[in-house]
Amino acid sequence: MYRETRERLAGLVAGLDETQLGIPVPACPGWSVADVIGHLAAIPEDALAGRLTGQPGAEETAAQVDRFRGRPVVQTLAGWAELAPRFEEVVAAFKVWPAVIDVASHEQDIRGAVGQPGARDTEVIREMSGWLLARLAPPVRMRVTVEETQIQVGPDGEPVLGLTTTWYEAFRWRMGRRSRDQLAALDWSGDPAPVLDHLVVFGPARADIIE
Repeated sequence: MYRETRERLAGLVAGLDETQLGIPVPACPGWSVADVIGHLAAIPEDALAGRLTGQPGAEETAAQVDRFRGRPVVQTLAGWAELAPRFEEVVAAFKVWPAVIDVASHEQDIRGAVGQPGARDTEVIREMSGWLLARLAPPVRMRVTVEETQIQVGPDGEPVLGLTTTWYEAFRWRMGRRSRDQLAALDWSGDPAPVLDHLVVFGPARADIIE
């Protein structure tokens, strides 16, 4: 899934001009499209060099982006492609799902920024969305309905709150790509106030993200 997403995203970015590469990415405040690619290319570089032993924090990601700023994107993509096969072996062997989620999330961030939506009904979105939903830990029992699938999370007991969503939307809001107002506006069966602060891994977004 990492490889397929990387190749699809690299193909998209390779077709962008300099103006498009400089477009700000709303889902990643302060980053341009080129900055996001720099971050993604830095992950395998740092991991394989032993500089990265876990999920990078804010300071580490900022340093990654700074390191790649000013470098031609074609060079960044070539370096990413060169190191990726070794990194993908590690991801597969040790089930490093956050790396898969990261590249899939940033693919959609970039697609939204440049106005080229796509790759929403893919294996990586469905699989990683399910992985993220199963790890929800709300303070009340919740039933999340996604297409034909129902996922119950939270304390034992009968669900007191229901949410109907899609794999794509769940993937995006779990990763903080929706504002608090957008989270509250999801298809709830009751008052979502008790769970809003427990829905996202990062975020929520500072402003509405429209895709």
